Amino acid sequence: MNNTRHKEGYVYVSYGKEKYLGHVIASVYSLRRYDRSRPVAIVCDKGHVELLHQTGLDRLFEVIHEIGPEHCSIVGFKHHTYRFLFFEKNLFLDSDIIWCKNPDRLWESLAPYPFTITGHLKADIFFGAPKGWAILKIILLGKRKKTLKTFGLKYLSRVQSGVMYSRDYDLTKKVSEQASMYLRNIDKTHFQSRLKESGRNMESCEWSLAMAMSKMNLPVYPWMIGQESAQLDFISNYTEYNDDFTQVRCKFYTDAFVYSLRGLKQRWLQSLLTKMAGLSPGKSDYMMVTPYCLHFGWLHEKQPFLDFADKIYEDLKNGKIAHPILKQAP
Repeated sequence: MNNTRHKEGYVYVSYGKEKYLGHVIASVYSLRRYDRSRPVAIVCDKGHVELLHQTGLDRLFEVIHEIGPEHCSIVGFKHHTYRFLFFEKNLFLDSDIIWCKNPDRLWESLAPYPFTITGHLKADIFFGAPKGWAILKIILLGKRKKTLKTFGLKYLSRVQSGVMYSRDYDLTKKVSEQASMYLRNIDKTHFQSRLKESGRNMESCEWSLAMAMSKMNLPVYPWMIGQESAQLDFISNYTEYNDDFTQVRCKFYTDAFVYSLRGLKQRWLQSLLTKMAGLSPGKSDYMMVTPYCLHFGWLHEKQPFLDFADKIYEDLKNGKIAHPILKQAP
């Protein structure tokens, strides 16, 4: 590995049930199809450290770092990323990600940022706020604007923390501490605890990180930029893919509103609204792109990833498939 590659590395986190370790393993497996040089670190609880050593899959990682219970949560990790800067340049990744192409250009485009997170320049009203009818109260009472005024902010970006980047310890620590402060003061904002949402058992880190970046005037890394998108959501009827995800193309509508319809569970409604919007010139334009990462963040779209991850993890554990980047056992 040359000196430049030594400076750049990937960081994953894993804790809790064994299946979550399997998700990381599968994501790293997909990464190694395209990047066989940059090191990978895993931050995980004691149980997962033991599993890695027992299965021999510890050879997938150049760094294995054990963490305590205080960091075994979304906020516990992502509000403390400064503690896990194992490389000069660090790319933090969610485990429910499959890599789709060589990331060299992605690293080049991230290089100018001392710290950043994928996101949009402006956060919509639903970001971190109550969903459903409760949002009307937020809108009518101007609570978003009041949140910004209370904390002396001029704008609020939308961040998607599935991909985070850092090469500056001091700055990353300041962002983390600022975000933690905002979370402690959630009652002074219009944001709603994620624990109030059905099916959620962990607090969100994103709105507080977005506020911290706004306070420090740090730019987000453009989330959706067509062919060079760092990550795109897996949506089954928007994605062409084979069983092992070695061939992936995503339908990417060039109009932001039309593309935002991808998350609707009701396919008939999604199709209807897309066709209606397409009556206006340019609204139906789309491209087929291969992102660097395919992110399975939508709960109702996760099954293909779960099937892929389970198979890869079991096959690697049982020696049914070999991995070219596995380090030789001593």
